[in-house]
Amino acid sequence: MSGKSSTGRFGRKLTRYQGMHIRMSAILYFTWATLLLICNLAALLANLFSLPGNWLMVIATAVFAVAVSAEDGRGISLSTVGVLLVLAILGEVLEFVAGAAGAARQGGSRRAMALSLSGTMIGSICGAVVAAPIPVVGPIIGALGGGALGAFTGAYLGEMWKGTDTDQRVRVSQAAMWGRLLGTFGKLSVGAIICVIATIDAFV
Repeated sequence: MSGKSSTGRFGRKLTRYQGMHIRMSAILYFTWATLLLICNLAALLANLFSLPGNWLMVIATAVFAVAVSAEDGRGISLSTVGVLLVLAILGEVLEFVAGAAGAARQGGSRRAMALSLSGTMIGSICGAVVAAPIPVVGPIIGALGGGALGAFTGAYLGEMWKGTDTDQRVRVSQAAMWGRLLGTFGKLSVGAIICVIATIDAFV
């Protein structure tokens, strides 16, 4: 009887330990999943500053898919990472086409497009800093507005450097500005889809 009683107590303790281990594994998994979501949201906002936010999301999700999984089989599949990779490429294509096509259609030079991109990065950072006192939406609006103004200024300086007339400079600069805005919105939209897909696959 004593042997059976000891075995029964040991079995109950083992069951409790296993249940605790499973619960702790689930807690740890969802902690990592939450950190992935936070990283992806930060990467999504990085698109506002002409940084490769979508690619950062793909990399973070790929690392999560390889390194993190729950005991119940929950986790992100490599097929999902493949879908996110395709979406990231699509986002880059949208940004490039929208940003360059307008200026090129107006006869913009390569110099103008290169300076427009540099101006976008500088302008978006400066705009976010200036608008930082406005909670939440301030830096976002500031980054968009600053990026558009930077694209305009960069393209204008590029055309001035090339020696074109004032009307041509303004036309190219306006096209670069609107193209940059459209490209940013397109890339942000794709980035939001990437973030949603990664989050659903991680949590559901």
